[in-house]
Amino acid sequence: MDGDDRAWLTGHFLIAMPQLADPNFFHTVTFICEHNEEGALGLVVNRPSEMRLGEILEHMGIEGAEAAAREVPVYVGGPVQRERGFVLHEPAGAWASTLRVGERVGITTSRDILEAIARGAGPERYLVALGYAGWGPGQLEQEMADNAWLSGPADMRIVFEVPDEAKWEAAARHLGIDLGRLSGEAGHA
Repeated sequence: MDGDDRAWLTGHFLIAMPQLADPNFFHTVTFICEHNEEGALGLVVNRPSEMRLGEILEHMGIEGAEAAAREVPVYVGGPVQRERGFVLHEPAGAWASTLRVGERVGITTSRDILEAIARGAGPERYLVALGYAGWGPGQLEQEMADNAWLSGPADMRIVFEVPDEAKWEAAARHLGIDLGRLSGEAGHA
């Protein structure tokens, strides 16, 4: 299969199957920011941590943050590089270091977006995460073949508007799947 025929999952949700027991991904929804022949990168969007954005802003020396910005939850984006910050946002905008995911969504790692959020001038909708989920070449494809994940086009309303505890089921429903009806065993055709 050549690269042009692959079903890349950029801009899709990865929804953990009920039997996926890995504690990093149990009942998670991961937004895939990039997927190509070199592997995949995504952010878990339904695992808020105890940390608030104010702690990160303080650590980075960004002062004068609005109260609302200081109280924004910081998510556990995945098990890789947990000290590295990412902002998943809409619209994509023009930040110093942004990977565009489609026309409207971006993932930014530069300080300028955090400074703007602190001032109340950031993107319309955003999610701040530490760490990411990463897969090497062919690894995600193998996990898909092993029935570890459901996948389908992401609905950003689920990322930004649905309560965290409801995102897993909401993302599956968006694909027409009732997770309560899935058994722990998956058959192969």
